[in-house]
Amino acid sequence: MAAPLEILIVDDSPTDRLITAEALEQSSIANRLHFAQDGVEAMEFLRKEGPHRNAPRPDMILLDLNMPRKDGREVLADVKTDPALQLIPVVVLTTSCDHRDIRQCYALHANCYIAKPVDFKDFTTIVQRLEEFWFAVVKLPPP
Repeated sequence: MAAPLEILIVDDSPTDRLITAEALEQSSIANRLHFAQDGVEAMEFLRKEGPHRNAPRPDMILLDLNMPRKDGREVLADVKTDPALQLIPVVVLTTSCDHRDIRQCYALHANCYIAKPVDFKDFTTIVQRLEEFWFAVVKLPPP
């Protein structure tokens, strides 16, 4: 049996973190979830700094855009310019449907951009399809 997939959820909203976790828990793909409440904590986790020195390398990052201290755009830029991190798929999962945000995230090399639906059932479906696509269909580079 394969090891569970490591997924880092970066979102400042406790409610959104919980909803995302619930959607992923309903998946048939084994996963282990990790959380960062802002971009600073996300980068500490990814770089194994401070309390995150034993953090696993995530197989995927689910990234919100609008957060305090360091927003998702800054995290995306940091991840995609760091040779040790740049191959980790980053999925922007945000409420913003602004075309400028979408364009900027793809320019920063986001692997995909998804606007969070308001309805929980729709959100769960999207998260499950996302996980199935990235972990059951796509071939990812080894760590």
